[in-house]
Amino acid sequence: MPAPLAKNDSNGRARRSPLTRLTWRSLPWQMLLVTILPLTALVLAAAFGSQLVHQNAMRSMVGERDERAVRTAAAALEEQINHRLYAVRSLALLANRAQDSDLPALLKASQFLELEFDGGLAFFDSSGALLEASGNPSLWAALAQPASELIAHSLANGAAPHLISNAFSDPESGEAIVLALAISPDGQWIAAGAFSAAEMARHTLQNALLDQPGLDAHTAAGHYASFVLVDADRRLLYQSASQGEATLPAGDYPGVEQALSGLSGALYITVNRQELVAAYSPVAPLGWALVFQEPWEMVASPTLRLSQLTPLVMAPALALAILALWFGYRQIIEPLQKLAAQAARLAWGNFDAIQEPVGGIEEIRQLQNELGHMASRLQVAQKSLHGYIGAITAAQEEERLRLARELHDDSIQSLIALKQRAQLSQLAAQNDAGVDALQEIASLTEQSIDNLRRMIRALRPIYLEDLGLAPALEMLCREISQSAGLPARFERQGA
Repeated sequence: MPAPLAKNDSNGRARRSPLTRLTWRSLPWQMLLVTILPLTALVLAAAFGSQLVHQNAMRSMVGERDERAVRTAAAALEEQINHRLYAVRSLALLANRAQDSDLPALLKASQFLELEFDGGLAFFDSSGALLEASGNPSLWAALAQPASELIAHSLANGAAPHLISNAFSDPESGEAIVLALAISPDGQWIAAGAFSAAEMARHTLQNALLDQPGLDAHTAAGHYASFVLVDADRRLLYQSASQGEATLPAGDYPGVEQALSGLSGALYITVNRQELVAAYSPVAPLGWALVFQEPWEMVASPTLRLSQLTPLVMAPALALAILALWFGYRQIIEPLQKLAAQAARLAWGNFDAIQEPVGGIEEIRQLQNELGHMASRLQVAQKSLHGYIGAITAAQEEERLRLARELHDDSIQSLIALKQRAQLSQLAAQNDAGVDALQEIASLTEQSIDNLRRMIRALRPIYLEDLGLAPALEMLCREISQSAGLPARFERQGA
């Protein structure tokens, strides 16, 4: 692409575009390099640094809070399990020394316990045979065999008078069912209660987490948090999955292995480009593991989440800074550059150049008006000076003409008369000495006449008046050549 042609000013000089005049020493570049860029970098560094510190602090705070929350939830689960153990133990105490015919009435009187035992209540004898049950008959039919084995094992090994079984699957719903067993003091009856581990965990965890500061119903409902309860055999007892989360094998959840080992704490994991906090804690009496995980960024309050957007404020601030720089260039720098160019043309005598408006702020327009007034006064003064110089030149020419006329009409005529008298006296002289003296006087007079005529021509060249400049210069060149004995040539070209 050819280079753009440069424009010329009124004096024929090439004018540069405003972009070429904008050097690094100009105000826009200095504002950009010295003020705007360092200030922007400083504010950005402070904003993003504070955001990083804020995120790390929030990350640690959420981890600590979730760890306390999951410990509280595990303690609540332990309390619920102990409560169920005490309930069946109370039922076993009531059945002590009772007859077989008393067991149905005893179950009917204990219907209030079915709030905790949603699977129902039952009585077994010391041999593990199911005697009486309330609730779902098919469920107890499926639980009779594992319950008998558990009772026989407990009686044979002299275990505690009450215990909690591992989870069994409901043949109809597939839900995990847990048995709470208690042996009567006389060892004749075994009271049993079946409850859903998932239902117990659902109510217990929700109530426990709602009591924790910063955990609201939205979180406890599982909208962006999930709860996992795993038994000692790594069977998934309960999971409250967050929206869109897939169910994993129980052993694959982070924190499960640590909780099954009896540890509690918190882990930070990344899932689908989102960092989660996985808090874990053991449920001590049963060797279960409880894991609570959530994206920590979603836990912060709206005010704290809004504070993370603070660096975005720099975008409009930077835009405003660039706009201010653009305004300063268009309203200050560019008008000043135009005014400087007009002042340069004014210095070369172009008085009309300063009258062209340059725009810009009011102070620049006032400066242009003052320069315009100064140019007008300067133009008037220049015209007056030209008139004064013309008058001086005319008076000088008149004085030279008067002096030349006086020399020609007075001095030369007197010398001519003197020369003629010397010539007449030379004719009347009687001796040679007088003739020679008069001859010398006549020669000196003739020389003085020639000198005066040359002076008159220098004061007022007759060729200049009569023939013009070129003939006068030609005659002057010829006279110099003759008088000085130097070769001189006059050449004329053009009109």
